[in-house]
Amino acid sequence: MSDKKKLTKDEKKMMREIFWNSFMLEASYNYERQQALGFSIGMWPAIKRYYKTKEEQAEALERHMNIFNTTPHVVTTITGVATALEKEASENPSFDKSIINNVKIGLMGPFAGIGDSLFWGTLRIIAVGIGLSLAQQGSILGPILFLLLFNVPHMLVRYYGGIYGYKLGTGIMQQANNSGIMEKISKGATVVGLMVIGAMSASMVKLNSAFVFTVGDQKIPMQDYLDQIFPLLLPLLYTLSMFLLLKKGFKPTTILFITIIFGIVGSLIGII
Repeated sequence: MSDKKKLTKDEKKMMREIFWNSFMLEASYNYERQQALGFSIGMWPAIKRYYKTKEEQAEALERHMNIFNTTPHVVTTITGVATALEKEASENPSFDKSIINNVKIGLMGPFAGIGDSLFWGTLRIIAVGIGLSLAQQGSILGPILFLLLFNVPHMLVRYYGGIYGYKLGTGIMQQANNSGIMEKISKGATVVGLMVIGAMSASMVKLNSAFVFTVGDQKIPMQDYLDQIFPLLLPLLYTLSMFLLLKKGFKPTTILFITIIFGIVGSLIGII
């Protein structure tokens, strides 16, 4: 990897287009795929350059429609890495394209943590504190200074993050091709991706048993024992069940309705 890699004129133009397109990241946010459509729009400047047929472009766009979610301010770094991987995929017929989404999933969690802490948890609070103190004095500089303090660093990170991500991804691919470590990258990206999905399932899927066993005069909640034996077992089993339904061809909207019905009925009859 080399940060000194010079971008060509067309690459610079592409990164500018990716920068502007990245502002569409949350334009179609939904609870099925979250920011996936916005990420695909952000990838379009690269996809239209690297793939010449409509079939190849459609395949690439569909690939990026898998669930994705990260802090919008830092998304271009991930887009840059994905762009470098798409470039390699378009040039190398033997390239395993599943690596692209695995790397994306592996990066989105850590970058979300960094982005949320930096922009929402730190920079926004500092900018609001300074801007609000001036606004309370009746100064027009209050809101102006707030917008500048927050958005100048944001724009710099958003623009140069994309360039850095692209250089990073290009350098990784060059090293991988020269040293033959592509298989290790693929395996590592898969493992990290599965870990992120597992962590998301544990934190986002809530399912508890309402069963209570009575032994003599003592009431024993079943959930307490499940948590001692295997914490979050029920959310894991339910997530795996939904995954099996997806594998069998069920549509996400159908699975969503199944989840709603299961929650209502389970609550009414007292099992969850």
